[in-house]
Amino acid sequence: MTDSLASLVAAKLRDVQDFPEPGVVFKDFTPLLADHTTFAAVIDDVVDRYRDRVDIVVGVEARGFMIGAATAYALGVGFVPVRKQGKLPGATQQASYALEYGHATIEIHADAFEPGTRVLIMDDVLATGGTAAATCELVERLGGIVVAVDVVVEIAGLDGRAALGERELSSVLTV
Repeated sequence: MTDSLASLVAAKLRDVQDFPEPGVVFKDFTPLLADHTTFAAVIDDVVDRYRDRVDIVVGVEARGFMIGAATAYALGVGFVPVRKQGKLPGATQQASYALEYGHATIEIHADAFEPGTRVLIMDDVLATGGTAAATCELVERLGGIVVAVDVVVEIAGLDGRAALGERELSSVLTV
């Protein structure tokens, strides 16, 4: 990661006040997705760090799907979605967690990958760490090995990093 990449990302973030609830400042990275240069730079950065280290990418609904699928394609590995409760067909494993503004449950297909699979977990933002920690729990419950959690933006003041324990975490930008 470079300061220039962090600057590119920062320039493409948009703060949305009171979303999804009053008092929350949502970090919208859809302008980053719309800018090919920045989007490609973010994906290339992730690929450089994890080439030959992972067997599959797990993306967290919904923005994690966008960066995760692009990264999986560039790495030449498969992609597995982690979705909100009730959105996946077939047998699933689920984990519940607290958000900064409520509670949620996520699911993964019970047969998403084989035990021993090296997994990169991707999402757009790390806030309190609840979603990322729950995703790690699901991956490990299926026998996967969490190589790292990779996010575009880490909100330092919410200390989500602590929820991940000793797991590797990478972010392009910390705010």
